Amino acid sequence: MNYALMAIDIARSLGADYADIRIQKTTTEQIYLRNLSLKNTSQSEIYGYGIRVFKNGAWGFAHNNVFRKDAVEKTVKEAFNIAKESARVKYGNGLTLAYERGYIDSYKTPYKIDPFSISIDQKVDLMIEVNKTLLNYDKIKRTMFLLECKKDEKHFASTLGSDLEIETLYINPIFTATAVNAEDSQSRTFNDGGKAVGWEWIEGLDLKMIAEKTAEEAIMKLEAGSLKTEERRTLILDPMHLALTMHESVGHPTELDRVLGWEADFAGISFATPEKLGKYQYGSQLVNFVANNTLEGGLATAGYDDDGVPNQKWYIVKDGILNEYGTTRATAPIIGLEMSRGCNRATHYYDFPINRIPNLYLEPGKEELTPQELIADTKDGIYIEDRGSFSIDQHRVNFQFGGDIFWEIKNGKKTRPLKKVIYRSNNPEFWNSVDAICDKRFFRTFGVVNCGKGQPGQRGRMTHGGATARFRNIMVGGSK
Repeated sequence: MNYALMAIDIARSLGADYADIRIQKTTTEQIYLRNLSLKNTSQSEIYGYGIRVFKNGAWGFAHNNVFRKDAVEKTVKEAFNIAKESARVKYGNGLTLAYERGYIDSYKTPYKIDPFSISIDQKVDLMIEVNKTLLNYDKIKRTMFLLECKKDEKHFASTLGSDLEIETLYINPIFTATAVNAEDSQSRTFNDGGKAVGWEWIEGLDLKMIAEKTAEEAIMKLEAGSLKTEERRTLILDPMHLALTMHESVGHPTELDRVLGWEADFAGISFATPEKLGKYQYGSQLVNFVANNTLEGGLATAGYDDDGVPNQKWYIVKDGILNEYGTTRATAPIIGLEMSRGCNRATHYYDFPINRIPNLYLEPGKEELTPQELIADTKDGIYIEDRGSFSIDQHRVNFQFGGDIFWEIKNGKKTRPLKKVIYRSNNPEFWNSVDAICDKRFFRTFGVVNCGKGQPGQRGRMTHGGATARFRNIMVGGSK
């Protein structure tokens, strides 16, 4: 039975101005090892449907996991009635949905080997070998390996005539080595982020070599010095570190629902308000932030969003100027935009779709420049790799970031390793301090799989990226 078509027909008969249904099955597998002990394995399947109805400028939403005609009919009517009641207390004239047409299409994450076809035993054996390699080093006293695989199979239909079949998946392996001596403990983590790929990616990694490097760098951090004083220094940041920085200081501030204050009571608002569009100097002229939900391997790449809007590519920041936002069919018209950029996404079938960060990356530099040349051109600075701690205020202005491994640069060379380095800055000081970005040969991506947002909370995913970049005159110091 075609439950999607049935739901749409019922919504039309009730007089909905618009309606859609998202039938979704989410399969998740997690495996967790500590040292050589298997602590947890789990595989879950969440399957059901969510129905949105738009009536008189307001939304209604209901969900169910019972696939019967009477259950579908009941769920559509519940969503319709919620929309009618919501319209009684709407603000002003209520919401308007941006124009969109219907599509009949399909999308599937390109992959060769389905990670769910690989047995748990095979995965655990691989993970144990990695942890054994880490523990071969005397100073490594604790290891952790977490592997997550997730697949979403979705059927979307709407009163616009859309009928979409979408399948996406990702893999996210993370392992950490912790080195310990009498005075301190330090950790180093391998985390390339989630990748929208098949198991062939894991098979292509030299995990033994990566594990050896991870252990050696954890021990190096243990014995490294600290910066002590905080002062203005030059920073060189690698792409994997920049992923978190841009997520927090560019991605979230340019979600239009946050700009409009819809997240104010939970996760804050944004300084990047609509009157700044086309005028505000977000960064130096070298800074171009591209939103690209067509990015190959991107975690937000799915063909269409949960409004049924096709994936697109556009500039959030162009030549340093705030250019546009990530928008949905409901948020775009509020600032006079005719079309959505397709940023509406939900986590599970029972979640209402919300405005999400797209795949977002810092465009590489146009002139040929290697990280080695960038370091050689830096007299006194700090080089930071990979992600660490972070903190940012409720307006997304002032922030503080750490990292995973640090080097001091003196007279154009990486000299001693450091630990416990933090830097603090603000928008727009930070992005306006960019004076060099390496070229496209050094572009790398990092997939975020756990972006928390919404009430009730949802877990979103998107991919960030960039090439190694230099930031001048930033406050950098050592934590205690």
